[in-house]
Amino acid sequence: MEGKRWSQNVSLFLVIFFIPLLFHELQASPEYSRPPPRRIIYTPHDRPDSHPQQVHISLGGKDHMRVSWLTIDKSVPSIVEYGKISGKYESSATGEHTSYRYFFYSSGKIHHVKIGPLESDTTYYYRCGGFGDEFTFKTPPSTFPIEFSVAGDLGQTEWTAATLAHVNKTDYDVLLLPGDLSYADSQQPLWDTFGRFVEPYASHRPWMVTQGNHEIESFPIIHTQAFKAYNARWPMPFHESGSTSNLYYSFDVAGVHIIMLGSYTDFNSHSAQFKWLEADLAMVDRGRTPWLVVLVHAPWYSTNTAHQGEGDSMRNALEELLYKARVDIVFAGHVHAYERFTRVFDNKANSCGPVYVTIGDGGNREGLALMFKKPPSPLSLFREASFGHGRLRVLNRTHAHWSWHRNDDSDSTVADDVWLESLSKSKLCEETVKAQIPSVSLNDEL
Repeated sequence: MEGKRWSQNVSLFLVIFFIPLLFHELQASPEYSRPPPRRIIYTPHDRPDSHPQQVHISLGGKDHMRVSWLTIDKSVPSIVEYGKISGKYESSATGEHTSYRYFFYSSGKIHHVKIGPLESDTTYYYRCGGFGDEFTFKTPPSTFPIEFSVAGDLGQTEWTAATLAHVNKTDYDVLLLPGDLSYADSQQPLWDTFGRFVEPYASHRPWMVTQGNHEIESFPIIHTQAFKAYNARWPMPFHESGSTSNLYYSFDVAGVHIIMLGSYTDFNSHSAQFKWLEADLAMVDRGRTPWLVVLVHAPWYSTNTAHQGEGDSMRNALEELLYKARVDIVFAGHVHAYERFTRVFDNKANSCGPVYVTIGDGGNREGLALMFKKPPSPLSLFREASFGHGRLRVLNRTHAHWSWHRNDDSDSTVADDVWLESLSKSKLCEETVKAQIPSVSLNDEL
């Protein structure tokens, strides 16, 4: 019965996925013929119950890494052994564990262990719970250059597999994911299949994520607790950044300060998120972290007809904070296409505003967002409805290179790229922003 239900779901997803892609093929530009649609991948559990599965790592504050995994066997301890030589674990750490119920579903034992202090730019070998396979990861560098892979709205389709294979072909230090991970949409076993699906990548490099609408998983009256699975499975370093919620947090890596915001929790001027963001930005030292990057899920700027206007209320509440802080770039997902804007503030080109990038094209099961507004906005410099991923290589304190890589079967084509200059050293922008927005608490103004 379970196999039949899964087969029916797959068939339905293929129908939903195929029709828009067929339309897109007819509309495609002559220089690029889009490959046919691809199926959802179901990754089974093929290990003993005591062995770790769904292993992934995330940055856990200065010089630390958080290792997360799940076991079916509830007696497995939450311990990680690690060292710099394969099979020789000179250190160990004990962490915590959790589990959750969602209607008739009961999760396995979910382990979270924070290890460190760790040396930068160093390869470590580790084992989870004292059982099973050895894993390995490399810590990010402490200085420039540093490279981020950026992929939103992943899911677990063959498109996702292609995206992650392309991501993995070139070395990178940290993956940034602006929401919509598993596309479980309340089907909790899909969280398990997603964890197993991404384990080869997420156990090897830190994945830093924020939530999307597909992580909400709440229902009025019968299940009102949102983000239950997401928070249990993918804790991020919110405590370390002074946040009270796993839905928004910040972290430093090399010379970059990265802020992950929550599109689906309160963000008005009286909210905890607003007050936290204001305080976090006030503490940013652009001498120590000259680059300032923000991730949200619902785009604040988009010329795609899909989800039009869904990020407007958040933009109205928070845009001035980001502009005042001279944020360099804002990544978003949600819209299943790629789009890059010029520097923008308040719906106008502004050389002191962030570059806005929509990159919700990682491989989701819903298909691509094919339609863009016509005529095109002069603020939008590049847009295309194709699956792919991005790379942000920060070379030094002043310059970074952004590139978007389109999926195309065995190859990954660089379809868009641009050099960026950090706003941290711009005296003109510093004076311009001060003149436009007085240096007082925006809580008082709003």
